[in-house]
Amino acid sequence: MKILVVYATAGAGHRKAAEAIYHGFKSSGSPHDVVLVDSLDHTNPFFKKSYPGLYTFLITAIPGLWGFFFALLDIPALRPLVAIVRRIYNGLNAGGFHRYLVKENFDCIISTHFLGTEVSAALKRAGKITSRIITVVTDFDVHSIWLAEGVDHYTGASEFTKSKIISLGVPAEKVSVTGIPTHENFTKPKNATELRVKMGLKTGRFTILLATGSFGIGPIEDIIRELKDFQVAVICGHNKKLFDRLSALNSESAKIFGLVNNMDEMMALSDAMITKPGGLSISEALVSGLPMIFFNAIPGQETNNIKVLASYGVGISGVTVSQMPAELKRLASSPAEMAALKSRIKALARPDAVKDIISLVSR
Repeated sequence: MKILVVYATAGAGHRKAAEAIYHGFKSSGSPHDVVLVDSLDHTNPFFKKSYPGLYTFLITAIPGLWGFFFALLDIPALRPLVAIVRRIYNGLNAGGFHRYLVKENFDCIISTHFLGTEVSAALKRAGKITSRIITVVTDFDVHSIWLAEGVDHYTGASEFTKSKIISLGVPAEKVSVTGIPTHENFTKPKNATELRVKMGLKTGRFTILLATGSFGIGPIEDIIRELKDFQVAVICGHNKKLFDRLSALNSESAKIFGLVNNMDEMMALSDAMITKPGGLSISEALVSGLPMIFFNAIPGQETNNIKVLASYGVGISGVTVSQMPAELKRLASSPAEMAALKSRIKALARPDAVKDIISLVSR
């Protein structure tokens, strides 16, 4: 069976989810012919560059405008118009991706981004491909832009996610709760003390993982100053300027890291995490059993993620930077509260997401 796992580079989460699924096929010794593709690699050069660039600009420079359009495009009365505009827009810019899908005519397409879903579903409706299409929603809430006629199955992060997809008109039998896929490394047992030594951290201190997202945005310097009573491991992602600024602080309590490829270990050595509430980051933390404080949420998908998690009693939100130390001290000094929080985290975690998604291929 020929299988395509497809994503679009607009933030790291869609790519990491796709990579986790691809790795799951490969590590399981699957007999299928599986390929991993960034859909933007099959679009025109301007579109390939501007698609992630515009997204990055909006969420970093004018997030309020992004939130406005996010909400506007989800208004039920506008959905038919949005679908028409998307079809024209993707038809003009993603012609190479259309031709690639028609030429390969995969037996199954697993999409972790709505661009791949929209294009493949349109081709299927037109009878140009016969692929089984599985859409993996990588947030806890669901924007209608994820949905397209022609998709065979959707996977969601939680029961809330499933209910939301169904409320948007998808039959219940076409929706499964699998969780958002994470790399199998997050499920492997680890020794926190050994990892702290490995990463140059002290072993006897309550340790906070400060994850700035792939773009490295937010009031990071202020947070580091407020958390002087804790040990903080800061992940700067792709933001080299942020890494240089933070390194120049010479903070005794914070150790600064750039882009890392061992986030499973960084989570395992930590007692709590301060993070942007992206769907993939949340899922990795859930599988790692890591309590979270959210900050600098992108209006729209990330603020909606927070609301969904709050309904499950998971994650701390609505706190200012100056209030973060008190929240962390409360967790550090209350084993009972920490245990209760971890129990709720475990109930929401889906460590077998990749296996469950792969199992849908042969249904």
